[in-house]
Amino acid sequence: MKQLSYCILLIFFMNISCTTTQQTITKSNKATMSKTLIKPPYLKKGDTVVILSPAGILVNKQPQIEKAKQLLQSWGLNVILGKNIFNQNNQFAGTDEERTSDFQNALDNKNIKAIWCSRGGYGSVRLLDKLDYSNFIEHPKWVIGYSDITAFHNQIHNLGFESIHGIMGISLNKNLEYLEENKNSLKDALFGKQLSYTIESSNYNKLGEATGKLVGGNLTLLHTMLGSKTSIDTSGKILFIEEIGEYAYHIDRMLQSLKRAGYFDNCKGIIVGDFSNVKKNSTPWGTSIEQLILDVVEEYNFPVLFNFPAGHEEKNLALIFGRTVELKVKKDQSTLIFKK
Repeated sequence: MKQLSYCILLIFFMNISCTTTQQTITKSNKATMSKTLIKPPYLKKGDTVVILSPAGILVNKQPQIEKAKQLLQSWGLNVILGKNIFNQNNQFAGTDEERTSDFQNALDNKNIKAIWCSRGGYGSVRLLDKLDYSNFIEHPKWVIGYSDITAFHNQIHNLGFESIHGIMGISLNKNLEYLEENKNSLKDALFGKQLSYTIESSNYNKLGEATGKLVGGNLTLLHTMLGSKTSIDTSGKILFIEEIGEYAYHIDRMLQSLKRAGYFDNCKGIIVGDFSNVKKNSTPWGTSIEQLILDVVEEYNFPVLFNFPAGHEEKNLALIFGRTVELKVKKDQSTLIFKK
């Protein structure tokens, strides 16, 4: 009987503990819905930025990383490289432990004001549960990247901080036509100049206006986060999505999964970036990617902006995730303005 009573008490307290933990996570997510997220300090000359590799391997990319280093130095910044930035472990830039070590050291070093990821690829999700953000919370800094780096953007957003979706260290060898725009938008975001974009409207656009915090990133990564504590709450927010190298049916599958998870129920709007290199299936999908997306969100009354220049194409303008934005989707031109 004593053993039975002990077991009942143990189960009771375990249930209380689990409920309390879940309530803490829920409160954290609700907080990011309502409050203004914390801006890491904007950069100034003399600040230090680290370039590191949290995901894919860098093969023969030393010259490109040198270009990235020179760019930051031209802005008056000091630059250090992650200890393991050029390591190789199959498709990863070093082991999980090595990549985690570089990222953790950057989070912990209060003299580092920004973490610039060298590239995406795959591997960020393997680090998420190994990182301790205690020092980052005390001394926040900008985390910069796109694609696979969406995993970190989501995690940082749920902690209540802003981050930057933008070009990465190996992005500087791309089309010179847009390179200056890409660089300047990143510099403006880092140094605190207000971002404001005007783009030509697509015939697929769903017209309207909305204001809310900007969240999102790579569609595959958003899909991957579903059901975890790193999944973001899109209530009252404007969602940005981009993707590369997927079949149309799989894009639909991921969007349907987000829909079933409630991603669009209280969303204020959607910004669609690049959907690049869509694979051809043996059975054609039958519509454009734009129409595919519109079909998924047909029942919702919010604006949808297509062709925003961010993602895996040559033009990749910086976005500040967590910042309140004003989105106006109009017939001829559309605007996205970031609040100060």
